[in-house]
Amino acid sequence: MAIFNKSSEVEKPQEIDDSKSAAFVQKLLGVGIGGVGPFDGAKKVANAARQRHPDRDSAIDAVVKQHTKLVAAGGFVTGLGGLVTLPVALPSNVAGFYILATRAVAAVAELRGYDTDKPEVRSAVLLTLIGSEASDVLKVAGSPAGGRVASFATSRLSPSVLMLVNKGVGFRLLTKLATSGILRGSTRVVPFLGGVVGAGVDTVMLRKIVKHAKEKLPVV
Repeated sequence: MAIFNKSSEVEKPQEIDDSKSAAFVQKLLGVGIGGVGPFDGAKKVANAARQRHPDRDSAIDAVVKQHTKLVAAGGFVTGLGGLVTLPVALPSNVAGFYILATRAVAAVAELRGYDTDKPEVRSAVLLTLIGSEASDVLKVAGSPAGGRVASFATSRLSPSVLMLVNKGVGFRLLTKLATSGILRGSTRVVPFLGGVVGAGVDTVMLRKIVKHAKEKLPVV
């Protein structure tokens, strides 16, 4: 799900209100970190990786590899239908990508000593999804941690600050998604080519997000 690519031709973003932002964030937190049904939560994923790989770095590598395969498969399947299935398939792929990215980062955080049951850690996981914009979100929210994601994750913060941070992350993600629609959709005019490009873009994007998360959430 490419959100940082730019195009000379960009769709006008749809209006994004607080309810849409909150609903998107709740899905990322509830499903991506908590898990639902057969979809394991981040703690379970981290524990499974830890059991197979006692070495922390090896366990993290295993989590990243697992989720890279999952997003690649999701991007490929979504792209195969071309423009015929695009209106239905794209929203599912977008949600699926960010849920997987959230779980991957949360599992890495668990393996590095963070407790994803804590709201501050959950919000910190979300912050890693928006890259360098995290500092701006933290400053606007009035976080005492300044622009540092790691300090935010290990602080004890008020519900109002956490709400502002989550809302800021949701708004920025949805805005990026709204302004990247043409570029994403144009790669799927040719069904098979679209599938290949979609898988490649999703893979690169996940690796970029995880790399950023590893930099911002050191071992505690």
